[in-house]
Amino acid sequence: MSPTGAASRLRALRTLEFEVGIRAALAAVIPLVVLLMLGHVELAPYAAFGGMTAIFGRGEHYRARARTVGTAAVALVASVAAGTLLAAADAPLWAEALALVAVLIVGTLVVAVARLGPPTTLFFVFALLVCAEVPTPTDQVAVRIAITALSAAFAFGLSVSGWMLRRFGGERVRAVLKELPKHPPARFDALGDRAVWLNIAQVVLAAVGAGAVALAFGVGHPYWAVVGAIAVVPPPGAAHSLTRARHRVFGTIGGVLVTALILWPDPPVWVLIIVIGIAQFGAEVLVGRHYGAAMLFVTPLALVVSWIASPSDPGGLLVDRVIETVIGCAVGVVLVLAGRFVESRWGRLAPADGR
Repeated sequence: MSPTGAASRLRALRTLEFEVGIRAALAAVIPLVVLLMLGHVELAPYAAFGGMTAIFGRGEHYRARARTVGTAAVALVASVAAGTLLAAADAPLWAEALALVAVLIVGTLVVAVARLGPPTTLFFVFALLVCAEVPTPTDQVAVRIAITALSAAFAFGLSVSGWMLRRFGGERVRAVLKELPKHPPARFDALGDRAVWLNIAQVVLAAVGAGAVALAFGVGHPYWAVVGAIAVVPPPGAAHSLTRARHRVFGTIGGVLVTALILWPDPPVWVLIIVIGIAQFGAEVLVGRHYGAAMLFVTPLALVVSWIASPSDPGGLLVDRVIETVIGCAVGVVLVLAGRFVESRWGRLAPADGR
């Protein structure tokens, strides 16, 4: 191969962010393998949410990455803890709604101040609502939170381990690995940024509205509608585009079809764990390039984790996912349009990162 061709291949590898995808896949799969070996695969969601720590701090220098990934780990564990406590207490719907609003407000402020990337509370909300729905005996609360914390600690270690490769791997290894740009420091003035507070109002109204509509229609798994609505609302200061909603709906439909092909043959759990690893890798590689394509991996990832924890009729699970996603995206679009109206009245809001 010519030197030019080799250089092109190296650039392609770095652009596709294989490094991020590999560490996210390992953070997802290895804790699940441990649970499978211990005979407690029903606890997969708790390990999976801790493993989501590895999707943060995608391309930061390691000092900044330790801060952002550590912050994300604490937020994920706290969200799981809140959901698990709600489940153990058999809390009423109003208590779950209050917890959701609290996670959205505090989570959005944490994301803005710590400059987390991806800049969203979606994963914190997902962790809260899923764990709140899983029946939890009181004596299992500490165990489930501990599994999440251990998985998050493992994911944190993976996220910062690349410094050894960059320092001791030689020029050839460093040429393949993604370059690490400088990351700006924490931004405490985000606490008073009106763009951040507009975003908080949007996600709170979108989440509560989508959840209410889903409950009114009586469709199972209403948290999918809440997550879908939050996913559509852009982060503070970003353009209020409707493209993300279209990508999420059609990507979810495609992802549901893929999941159907996976679940209906009733494969063994070890096959599903491999699927989770592949899906996590594909999602991380594609999410920055095409959101709709990434949903082809995100949807099977989320559905397979849910199915491992609570096996049920795949047909009902998949239909619920499509219906709830459409509901959530429709409510989210309403809030995106409302955000456009507010911005037109206020004038263009400054981006949340001050650039």
